Amino acid sequence: MKIRYRLTLNFLIVTACLMLTEFSLIYYFFKRHTERDFLDRLEQRASFAVETISRDGVISGGIYNKLIDKSLLALPNETEEVYQVDQERKSLIQKSEIIFPPTFIDNILNQGAANIRVGDIYYAGKLFELDHQPWIVLISAEDIYGRDKLDNLFSILLITFDLSLAILFLIGLYLSQQALSPISKIIAQVNVIRANNLHLRLKEGNGEDEIAKLAETFNNMLDRLETSFELQLNFINNASHELRNPLTAIIGKTEVALIKERSPDEYIDVLHSIEIEAHRLANLVNSLLRLAQTDQDKSGILIENIRIDELLCELKDNFNKTHPDNNIQLDFKTLPDQSDQLTIKGNYSLLNVAFNNVLDNACKFSQNRMVQIQINQITDHFVEISVVDQGLGIPQDEMPKIMEPFFRGSNVKQIKGFGFGLPLASKIVKIHRGSLQLSSNLGVGTRVTITLPTIATHLKQN
Repeated sequence: MKIRYRLTLNFLIVTACLMLTEFSLIYYFFKRHTERDFLDRLEQRASFAVETISRDGVISGGIYNKLIDKSLLALPNETEEVYQVDQERKSLIQKSEIIFPPTFIDNILNQGAANIRVGDIYYAGKLFELDHQPWIVLISAEDIYGRDKLDNLFSILLITFDLSLAILFLIGLYLSQQALSPISKIIAQVNVIRANNLHLRLKEGNGEDEIAKLAETFNNMLDRLETSFELQLNFINNASHELRNPLTAIIGKTEVALIKERSPDEYIDVLHSIEIEAHRLANLVNSLLRLAQTDQDKSGILIENIRIDELLCELKDNFNKTHPDNNIQLDFKTLPDQSDQLTIKGNYSLLNVAFNNVLDNACKFSQNRMVQIQINQITDHFVEISVVDQGLGIPQDEMPKIMEPFFRGSNVKQIKGFGFGLPLASKIVKIHRGSLQLSSNLGVGTRVTITLPTIATHLKQN
């Protein structure tokens, strides 16, 4: 069932229940009022009959005629009966043709008056004394007019109920269609969007209601998808280009070497060139694999406690062995006092790769000028690591693209690299719920700031 029909049906059911309850209460209270009004009239006639008998001092069958003579309109099927009461047994001496419930006679004898309904006939009884003997006068009548009023009221309420349901169904259908029309428009707009036109966006309307929020959320998702598609397309194009270069060089050198027979030295030169290109290709493939692995879920990553200062010291020792001419300096003047403020939870290998890439870029693009590493405590829950070099810097117009894989600054084309260092480091930091920020001045240097949560953050969340 469509939502608009379901909404209309729910609206109709709720409204019908409310109307049914309201109409039932109207009918119930009107019926009670009608019965009470008719019984009051009977009681008044019973009182008048008692006054007439007491005044005349005679019990006769002329009470009814006297009521008519007093300009009282006769009620439908109205009758009056007078019964003498047995004082000892407290019962009627003369038996009535109508079998009354025992409580009715008892109520008259105990309370002096009572009324009852038997079938369609209403009875009002009143106790009085004549010649020191107790008597009961019973006035009975049928409320034909009241019953007709109730029947008319029932018919009116039933017709009103049916017509109201029909009108409410049409109104509910119209209102639900109007309420859901923005969703129908969104569905129509979404059906037009394909992979080749991700630039299209939904109309957000006034931007205040839930439908506008839905359109805004979907547009935000389209922004991310479009960016992801563009990055993926650029990544594939750049990866294809970077992979094609060493493969083309290997194939070309091999084909040239096989054209004719050559000397051993020439073959050695060709193999040496092929080895260089193969190493380059291997490094590129490994970098691609690392970048792909960081895009996967981190559920399988080994997490352990890591002292960030110890990790940086180990990286410094490794650089001293692999790059003896490096000028990396560790500045621990602002080192936090507590070990918890230096300990983070993460994967040692991945963080080693991230910081290694940042330091390698700093050394490579600063041509081994001084690179300073500093650890600062932001709060009890976060630690900040700054890597500052005195290198070439990054042009400001290229800063938004610097985190894209394969992108390299226009002023570092002559320096070997693939453009994987910072994007890979940024992904690893994000996996560890941290952030990597970059600031640079052309010709002055670059600052990379990495912020990571300490174990105090994890303890607080647990």
